[in-house]
Amino acid sequence: MSAPVLVTWATRYGATEEVALVIAAELRRLGLTVDATPMRAVTVLHDYAALVLGFALYMSRIHGDARRFLAAHRDALGHIPSTLFVLGPIHDEENERVVSAGQLRRQLARFPWYHPVAQQIFGGKWDPATFGFPLKWIPALRMMPVSDARDWDAIRAWAATLPPLLQLAPQAA
Repeated sequence: MSAPVLVTWATRYGATEEVALVIAAELRRLGLTVDATPMRAVTVLHDYAALVLGFALYMSRIHGDARRFLAAHRDALGHIPSTLFVLGPIHDEENERVVSAGQLRRQLARFPWYHPVAQQIFGGKWDPATFGFPLKWIPALRMMPVSDARDWDAIRAWAATLPPLLQLAPQAA
């Protein structure tokens, strides 16, 4: 039996976790052994054959748990193939995808040693009812309508492309 794949995420309101769990389920459906856990709970990476990292962009920045994860696991990330998915735009609009791509590029520049074999930006989710302090006290943000730009078919399709990119083969039944 080969080492499992780790699907790990950083999330504030749960949308990234939902995407990560769908990706993990798709990889399992393809015959891979998968562990799925939040980044803040990961202590070692040496037991994994490959990694799928996920986080959202919040106010143009990478989630703090993701920044800490990348810094803490710098050496391991240089030796284990990984992919990256990011939740960014909250509407299905080209200009928001372009802005999110630029934000991600600027944020990843802080980690020049991190080179995922693939990365993908997916639409995100916006629900002011879930906000905590200080966002819930900003009237303009509270007035924005709920939005969910996650494309579940595209997420599953991207997950299905990962095994060969990560040099993984399904386990025999």
